[in-house]
Amino acid sequence: MKAKIKLGPAGIPHKCDGSSVDGVFYVHKEGLQAMEVQFVRGIHMKNKMALEVGEAAKQTGVELSVHAPYYINLASHKKKTQKESVQRIIDSLERAHHMGAKIVVVHPGYYGEHGPDKAHKIILEQCQKISDHIISNKWKVLLGLETTAKKKQYGTLDEINDICKKVKRTAPVVDFAHLFAKQGGAIDYGKVLDKVKRYKHIHSHFSNMTRNKKGGYSDIHKPIDHAPPFKPLAKEILKRKLDITIISESPLTDIDSLKMKRIFAKLGYEFT
Repeated sequence: MKAKIKLGPAGIPHKCDGSSVDGVFYVHKEGLQAMEVQFVRGIHMKNKMALEVGEAAKQTGVELSVHAPYYINLASHKKKTQKESVQRIIDSLERAHHMGAKIVVVHPGYYGEHGPDKAHKIILEQCQKISDHIISNKWKVLLGLETTAKKKQYGTLDEINDICKKVKRTAPVVDFAHLFAKQGGAIDYGKVLDKVKRYKHIHSHFSNMTRNKKGGYSDIHKPIDHAPPFKPLAKEILKRKLDITIISESPLTDIDSLKMKRIFAKLGYEFT
């Protein structure tokens, strides 16, 4: 058995002047295997278009995922914000269902005035509601909880793993750059992957991060020429023979996905 690796960009490739449908065909033409449809600034796609994107994915074999809007806070002290956040996630899941996407990536929220323990309890309850909605609608899509970069943001890998163990139809989304930044510019890829080894498939993000004036790293993505390094991660993936999707959140999106592909190729991996 060998690793099963899929690579692709977050959003439509930057040189593709067209729709998400065009983006899927462009990604396939480049020799990439995945694309994450971006709703980060709002959900403007109708279900009809989602079906068209899904048809393009079926024709090309490109694996789809969706990123829900950034303005979500499941742990807000305002009930109205919690309710609106849940609805944005459900709307994203509905589009993902129609396009045949496997997972919807979500930034769960912020600790705020609750603190970590209470925020965790609230987010767990909200995720259970969303999970119940997925199951009742028989949608074949996962709620993906992403690891986050900022100290004030909910989303350590341990927090997310705890929810995913308790709530059906949820899965962690490992953003290696976010973990690197949250840990002050350090990451042990082996330890991270050990924490998600129970999952048959791992959905992940990768980019580099910008160093801030204090010497740490801010939540600003940059091309993969700096830190964290990609090659050691690639080696760990191949050693463990993982089934993994890696979405490039670099400003160069598909260009850096192709760079990752070349790194894997130099390490002896053949994409099918």
